[in-house]
Amino acid sequence: MTHSSDARTGTAIVFPGMGPASFAEVGRFLLLDPYARRRLAEADEVLGYSVFDRFRNSEEDYSVDFQIAFLVNSMALADRAVDVLGVSPTVCAGPSFGQKATAAFVGSLPFSEVVRLTAELARCEEEYFSTAYEDVVTHCFVRTPQDRLDEILAAFDDRGAWYDLSGRLDAGFHMLSVREKELDALNTAISAAGGYSMYSMRPPVHAAAFSALRRKAEEEVFGTYEIADPSLPVVCDHDGTVVRDAAGMREMMLDTFDRPIHWPAMVESLQGLGVGTLYVTGPDNLFHRLDVTKDGFDVVPVGLPRKRTRERERQQALERSRADRARHATP
Repeated sequence: MTHSSDARTGTAIVFPGMGPASFAEVGRFLLLDPYARRRLAEADEVLGYSVFDRFRNSEEDYSVDFQIAFLVNSMALADRAVDVLGVSPTVCAGPSFGQKATAAFVGSLPFSEVVRLTAELARCEEEYFSTAYEDVVTHCFVRTPQDRLDEILAAFDDRGAWYDLSGRLDAGFHMLSVREKELDALNTAISAAGGYSMYSMRPPVHAAAFSALRRKAEEEVFGTYEIADPSLPVVCDHDGTVVRDAAGMREMMLDTFDRPIHWPAMVESLQGLGVGTLYVTGPDNLFHRLDVTKDGFDVVPVGLPRKRTRERERQQALERSRADRARHATP
């Protein structure tokens, strides 16, 4: 946990955006954790099949079943934070994919409907990107100051290469959507600027060019859902706006298609709401580690058990078993 202002006493639950992960990382939790098993059973019932089985056999990084598994784990970890840690949040937020778990947590949609919505949106996106921007990825990179990024983008402009900004996560930490053929040149430019390339996402996300995807999702998917007012204030992920009603929730969830995320703006908004402690509830390898997060709050990551934690728990269980056997063996 890191230092935060004592004057801010509020607590926020933050559902992280989705990052790359393997079945080995999340499958054990899905199978063994009681909170995850309960949420997974709900998802299976809604979808009519075993999410675990399909996720285990999936070969795609962001398949629909990977997305459902991520949603299930995020909700299960929030359940654990409330039940075990006694967390009583005053605010909720969810950058990028985290919006979906946020909508369920604040009661704007029942969890069962969020599961169905997630599956339908995944298929909607797959259909859209099969005929538009098929060759585009969203690239994440760090340690690249804004002035150096401006130089990189100016070089794109000079050669008439397409790009779109998809997000800012921290100082020097950017998300940029580009055509895949431009990746080598982009990586070279990032390295020359002293930056470091992390990973690329397909399908791409959060770009103004994807306004047609937003309309498609609104017309084909969102029209069948009745979104309710949130039970807590929700911080919007592209500009830090505070959402307090159903219309705002709906707009926020549509904005994710064609508005770049801006985590520093969310941080500023959370601080303005008096939040001093963040519980990041989900399989997160990113948001709780960002400097802008650690510098602004006391940060409590409620994530998947790490290998060392599991090994320590197994060792403790073994020691208890040995102690029990020793007691029973004593005449």
